Amino acid sequence: MRDQVAAADNVRAVPRTYGNWRQPASAGIGGLGSLGTGIMMGGLILTIIVMTAAGIGPALVVMLLVGICLGLLMTKDKHNQSALQRISTRIGWQRAKMAKHNVYRSGPLGRTPWGKFQLPGLAAASQLSEYKDSYGRPFALLFYPSTRHFTVIINAEPDGASLVDEDQIDVWVAHWGQWLASLGHEPGVVAASVTVESAPDTGIRLRREVSNNMQEGTPAIARAMLTEVVQTYPEGSALVSARVALTFKGTDRSGKRRKEEDMGRELASRLPALTQSLNSTGAGAARPVNAQELCETIRIAYDPAAAGLIDEARSQGMSPELQWTDVGPAGAQSFWDKYRHDSAWSVTWQMTQAPRGEVFSSVLSQLVGPHPDIDRKRVTLLYRPLDAATSARMVEADKRNASFRASTSSRPSARSIAEARAADRTAQEEARGAGLVNFGMIVTGTVMSAEQIPDMVAAIDNLGATARVLLRPAYGSQDSAFVAALPLGVVLQSHLSVPAGLRESL
Repeated sequence: MRDQVAAADNVRAVPRTYGNWRQPASAGIGGLGSLGTGIMMGGLILTIIVMTAAGIGPALVVMLLVGICLGLLMTKDKHNQSALQRISTRIGWQRAKMAKHNVYRSGPLGRTPWGKFQLPGLAAASQLSEYKDSYGRPFALLFYPSTRHFTVIINAEPDGASLVDEDQIDVWVAHWGQWLASLGHEPGVVAASVTVESAPDTGIRLRREVSNNMQEGTPAIARAMLTEVVQTYPEGSALVSARVALTFKGTDRSGKRRKEEDMGRELASRLPALTQSLNSTGAGAARPVNAQELCETIRIAYDPAAAGLIDEARSQGMSPELQWTDVGPAGAQSFWDKYRHDSAWSVTWQMTQAPRGEVFSSVLSQLVGPHPDIDRKRVTLLYRPLDAATSARMVEADKRNASFRASTSSRPSARSIAEARAADRTAQEEARGAGLVNFGMIVTGTVMSAEQIPDMVAAIDNLGATARVLLRPAYGSQDSAFVAALPLGVVLQSHLSVPAGLRESL
């Protein structure tokens, strides 16, 4: 009996793993998808018609054109991008470059007639206002007129996973999953994003804290030690911040547009519950971000050199009064694979494949953490919660498509069989009440000089490998991807000109 008790005490709990996320794909013959299958069937019918009307020669020409189009659709790289998609992206980039749409100038010497430092790109028409919630806390409210979306930003103080039991981490992850699932039942929620940013610490906050608490009769040795700490501690240290952006649609159930004042009053009563529910997810003391903090955050993102000036002003008790029309860059230029904005250079990547198989809860810890080769790093997780009706329809359609792809071949591949099983498990979990969320990831790295870009790119490639995610630079759209990675709640799907159904069928 004693040996059995000792053996039971030595048993370790198996760490919990996570997975079973899927990338939905449309059904098709031979991996063509629904669009490719439609083109193939339409091409065969057109070939028969041309052969009947004009003979074998024109029919062969039509068949050759259809074959080239199908070849462009079937030729895909490791990021699941077809040759047709890469060609269209290159053509779109060349057109934008010839029209000088990749160059932005603002301010008194810029092209804007009002002489303001307006935000470029997708956030150019955004409008900022401030309200107070039920607890009396001021919060910033962003409004996008083109999409009729309203966004609130919540500041989080993550507790971190250092010296934390595995059971507590599992509880945090479970509550985070429940929080994401509850967004599907939250009225009017369009999307959510989580932005984790790591930046070098200027040391001004530490100097201010030490100077404010230094007493007159402090011993000389203690004063010398604190002075040395203030001078040496900020070297190599980093400041990590996390923000959650929630985007709501600006229409009611009948489709009637809602005014900004009405949305401000409604969100003022809903924010306390949203921030309180985040506390159990390990996000720490969550609170809404006010207008001044949001202006400073976006200003520093476009001009990192201003971070020291803003911290210095705060240390002297003079918070800089920034307006929303002053936070944009004075100059910016988008290149094919990088983005130049004010005092820095940035490169943005997008996730093309989530970690395959099962992973641990710490899979993204190195990716979101600071890195010596990257001055500022921003990792943004994009979420699109789905309501119960849409979730049921999507999982059933995905299950049928996965089963169709696995059954069209007499010897299906192991990946097709695994996808069919994963789709079936997802449908079963949704039927038992689980929520469904579409998610993506954007990673932005910023350095202060162009000579640092190769080292930053190599560092991001290594960090992506440790996180088991496949990252692809946002070629031809670095400026838009940079805005999407900011905590502004920009919903990219609402700004795309290509219909969602056509994108999913490729």
